[in-house]
Amino acid sequence: MTALIHATGLTKRFGEFTAVDDIDFSVEQGESFGFLGPNGAGKTSTMRMIGAVSSITDGTLSVLGLNPMEQGSQLRSRLGVVPQEDNLDQELTVYDNLMMYGRYFDLSRAVIRERIDELLEFVQLTEKRMSKVDALSGGMKRRLTIARGLINEPDLLILDEPTTGLDPQARHVLWDRLYRLKQQGVTLIITTHYMDEAEQLCDRLVVMDKAKIVAEGSPRSLIEEYAPREVVEVRFPAGVLDDVTDRIEDLAPRTEILADRALLYTDDAESTIASIAASGLDPETILARRSSLEDVFLRLTGRSLVE
Repeated sequence: MTALIHATGLTKRFGEFTAVDDIDFSVEQGESFGFLGPNGAGKTSTMRMIGAVSSITDGTLSVLGLNPMEQGSQLRSRLGVVPQEDNLDQELTVYDNLMMYGRYFDLSRAVIRERIDELLEFVQLTEKRMSKVDALSGGMKRRLTIARGLINEPDLLILDEPTTGLDPQARHVLWDRLYRLKQQGVTLIITTHYMDEAEQLCDRLVVMDKAKIVAEGSPRSLIEEYAPREVVEVRFPAGVLDDVTDRIEDLAPRTEILADRALLYTDDAESTIASIAASGLDPETILARRSSLEDVFLRLTGRSLVE
């Protein structure tokens, strides 16, 4: 594979505040690459530098073989961008939104019309082509925004929180469209707060925290590296958990005590559940599950809210 993006020592500062601090990463052609991290971790600042809409303070960054600082206009013409907030023209029709956006890239009307037919079929909006955007559902608007980002046949599609605010059905429809793009060889960069989305869509990802990259790998390799195979979630009646914390902490290699439950990280859930029973503890519920990317994310970045 060929690296479409290569960053070394990439840094972004706003005055004395460092938003991105000396990070290295690469994205290969045809890959779906994710940026995960809590609010303020540096994801958006990194994406803006990749998209040639924010300057680089230090380090080097190559995108599609171009320098975003010196060849920003040329680079932006080869990118597709799906922003976190839909910024479609609500008063125009679906068709007119795509036609107007295609004209920004100096495409002929004939080429744009052909692309519109293909893209509306791809995002399942053909029957809505003459509907005003204001009348569309949230899921339809997100699919239209993706179609708009593809109008110029970009070499790289950047998606910022692509399914935020959508219901589960709309999220899965959108996942299907993005997976099809990946099958077609489109290179995707995704930021998301949904761990299941990252597991579904990303070939590789980085976890960012406090402006730095704290982990990198495929979803499965990160789970294997940072989490035991299974998690046992134990819930007790109100007021009981504090009294039994000391006894719980001895039942697994790593435990985490939350306000409403205890998490026991283990390679053998069945054995851990047997230990709970043998200890004389009487929880209200016991749930055993496989470790997930969310367990990795919370271990690396913590559970505290970042405002």
